[in-house]
Amino acid sequence: MYQAWKRLAPIVHQTPLLTSHTIDDMVGKKVYCKMENQQKTGAFKFRGASFKLMQLSKEELKRGVITASAGNHAQGVAYAARKLGAKAKIFMPEETPLAKVHATRNYGAEVVLTGESFQEAYQASKEYELLSGGVYIHPFDDYDVMAGQGTIAMELLRQEDRIDTIFAPIGGGGLISGIAVACKHINRNIRVIGVQASGADAVYKTYHTDRVHHLPEVNTLADGIAVKQPGKYTMPIIQEYVDDVVTVTDEQISASILFMLERNKTLTEGAGATALAGLFAYHKEIKSRHCGVIVSGGNLDINRMPEIQGLAEGNSPFEKIKQMA
Repeated sequence: MYQAWKRLAPIVHQTPLLTSHTIDDMVGKKVYCKMENQQKTGAFKFRGASFKLMQLSKEELKRGVITASAGNHAQGVAYAARKLGAKAKIFMPEETPLAKVHATRNYGAEVVLTGESFQEAYQASKEYELLSGGVYIHPFDDYDVMAGQGTIAMELLRQEDRIDTIFAPIGGGGLISGIAVACKHINRNIRVIGVQASGADAVYKTYHTDRVHHLPEVNTLADGIAVKQPGKYTMPIIQEYVDDVVTVTDEQISASILFMLERNKTLTEGAGATALAGLFAYHKEIKSRHCGVIVSGGNLDINRMPEIQGLAEGNSPFEKIKQMA
């Protein structure tokens, strides 16, 4: 993990911590939001993609890279591949927000839209891998990718060493796996809490039953974490290093998006607001004085704002959050 942090430090943004007296007062704790929505490509995924591509040989880079993504990993791989002179072909679900599709193409990648969810796009990308000979860059189920994501925790704990609890969103588990391993290496007493959308809760169900769950479908506005099954490599790490996994509804996520926009003048996507929604929903159950919250991305399709406002029931985000709290 230290190697990943050292190699990535010159090329990634050290994203800021956002603090808010309003949030602190509402949850009764000091809260530090790690603003990965201000990372290059607008999300944390640039870290893992970059570190993975750095491990490839010149011959492997020449063969090109392939991946599947709901959006943010796609942009991270596309940008990292362009920096290293490699061609990238990326499979994305048909319902991926257009802003993410256009951004991925603008970074120079070839985009193939296929399937209703990440899982269908992933299957199509794996079939293409067999035909093409390219190098596959998994969005979460890869140890190098996890290590890259874990550098967020190393930065965060250098910026604020009093943090005793970290909330992070979970899709397939790459982000929280890296964060949990980094945290426990630095201080075994730091609690790591994963937050999933209730409409895409495969890791939550697997974590609490010790039986791997494969969802027949996912349904959440948090498209960045809309994954039908846990990773083969991430799930054992989550079970060993993560202290708890909880879920939040799309209504709670929507209220958190609007809260961040109105109160803190910052744009977060569904996945990016999920960890904050988890803090608002479960803060009374968490014995903590200093909480870190991973705001994982800000690539929101603005066309979805009316839907988000509707899910938040048209109330003031501040009032809605106070009800949640």
